[in-house]
Amino acid sequence: MQIENRTFPILETDRLILRKVTEVDARSVLKYMSDNEVVKHIGLEPFNTVVDAMDEITWYQTIFEQGTGIRWGITLKENNEVIGSCGFLNRVPKHFRTEIGTELSKEYWGKGIASEAFEAVIRYGFENFKLQRIEALIEPENIASQKLAEKQGFIKEGLLRNYEFTCGKFDDLYMYSLLKQDFDLNESQSNE
Repeated sequence: MQIENRTFPILETDRLILRKVTEVDARSVLKYMSDNEVVKHIGLEPFNTVVDAMDEITWYQTIFEQGTGIRWGITLKENNEVIGSCGFLNRVPKHFRTEIGTELSKEYWGKGIASEAFEAVIRYGFENFKLQRIEALIEPENIASQKLAEKQGFIKEGLLRNYEFTCGKFDDLYMYSLLKQDFDLNESQSNE
């Protein structure tokens, strides 16, 4: 996932600006990542301090610099506060695949914001990174994320048993995937 001249891309949708998360955003990141409901299904303990948020922001910068991923901060156009993030991780360039993940402040759940951000990131990945496959690994209890993935055309491929060890326990994860040709087909059908 080489990004030309290392400039962080900004994505714009009808309601959102997806941009780089910086140290200035640490308190905003802490605000939603300290909520147990937000982090419950993403393999992290709730954040307690600004240092926890800074560690997360440093990770975003590291995966961007190493070319293994990219994480956009989700902001509403009318205000620049980061209310969540969405992006790619665990990129495998030689196989043209990556994983996608997102989280969003609870006060914005159920408003279509995660879906809008997810779609913009997916489109960017297929069009600019020339991906063939995007994967979403989702805990079976995380019904909202399963619906989000399915709404974007992801197919549930199966259950990965005890796939990750996070927060002191083994997690089963559903493997979802979206292929470039599936995305192109969905795009052409929605334009008809």
